[in-house]
Amino acid sequence: MNRDYIKFVISSLRRRKLRSWLTMLGIFIGIASVVSLIGLGEGLREAINSQFGALGTDFLRITATGGMGPPGTGVVNPLSDKELNEIEKVPGIKEVAGRIIESGKLVFNRNAGFEYAASMPDGKAREVMEDVLNMEIEKGRMLKDGDKGVVVLGSSFAEEDTMFGKPILPGSKIKLQDIEFKVIGILEKSGNMMLDGMVFMNEDEMRDMFDREKDEYDLIVARFDQSADVDKITADVEKKIRRVRGVKEGEEDFSVETPASIIESVNSTLLGIQIFVYIIAGISLLVGGIGIMNTMYTAVVERTKEIGIMKSIGATNSTIFSLFFIESGFLGIVGGIIGATLGFLAAHGLAFIGRLALGADIISAYITPQLIIGALLFSFILGSFFGTFPAIQASKLNPVEAIRSTK
Repeated sequence: MNRDYIKFVISSLRRRKLRSWLTMLGIFIGIASVVSLIGLGEGLREAINSQFGALGTDFLRITATGGMGPPGTGVVNPLSDKELNEIEKVPGIKEVAGRIIESGKLVFNRNAGFEYAASMPDGKAREVMEDVLNMEIEKGRMLKDGDKGVVVLGSSFAEEDTMFGKPILPGSKIKLQDIEFKVIGILEKSGNMMLDGMVFMNEDEMRDMFDREKDEYDLIVARFDQSADVDKITADVEKKIRRVRGVKEGEEDFSVETPASIIESVNSTLLGIQIFVYIIAGISLLVGGIGIMNTMYTAVVERTKEIGIMKSIGATNSTIFSLFFIESGFLGIVGGIIGATLGFLAAHGLAFIGRLALGADIISAYITPQLIIGALLFSFILGSFFGTFPAIQASKLNPVEAIRSTK
């Protein structure tokens, strides 16, 4: 009997092809939006989480707040040696390193652009910074203590489509702030756009070039013992910095972040974006559901005589209800299948275009079977729900009056 119901429903929809497609339009637009944008959001979340996981979980990042540009830059009250020395005294802290970040004019191959430059400290602090940034050399070599007149570049500078007309490779000469430097190394691609597009040079040279104070930092990184209590160390560091900077709790002009807190912040932002997507897609799905209800009401009116004939030869109210209920659910599930397919293709297509445009692998699509199944189930429930009222109306038609009516 169920097979007969399905055959009847399919036959009915075939007779109204254009109307059926238009009815499903709102459903598959909404489902496609949900699947594609959630897939892209989850892909971004996975990429960010894996990047921070590669950096490790035993680092604190301390920056002054309130500036423009990269974290810690352009602030009124930058970090200094005072904060760095106090952080070193916190129990559980193993090593501390500071750095400065500046924007400057870079000239190569008669082309100029403004790029970010970052300092590399001397001694043990250099190793700390390299570990934090997960820096690995691809061509040439890394900076060493005592190096002068040389720089290491992020991977973006060595690409064919660089803004400077040709790749910058080890041995090339560049000008930064009108001072000539030799490129001695190119880093491996990290997927972090800022890191891949940054110029690295030794701290003393960078301070002289940008006229920065000897005890001033834009960023301080502290590595702690992995067996230590992260929350306690973070609280102790904040307490030390508040005392040095003379600010009260709740009025901090600095931030202390762990990789876990950064991930939590990113995930919270992505969740907010996804909720907004749900709202927009929900409106589309609501419109689609109303479209199904209108179509089914129209079908009841058009097929009144047909319903009367079916009842006169023995069809019960439950049979009539089931036919219309299944038809509306079928519209929902077909719209869901089309929407999920379009969403899957759109997510992977947009991710591919994004990777080509940005040259970074951080943009990807991550679509789980649970997401697809949930989308299909929701579209079926939506179609069935909005088809319930027309189905009830059809089942309650009086057979004699229905047969007398005209189409």
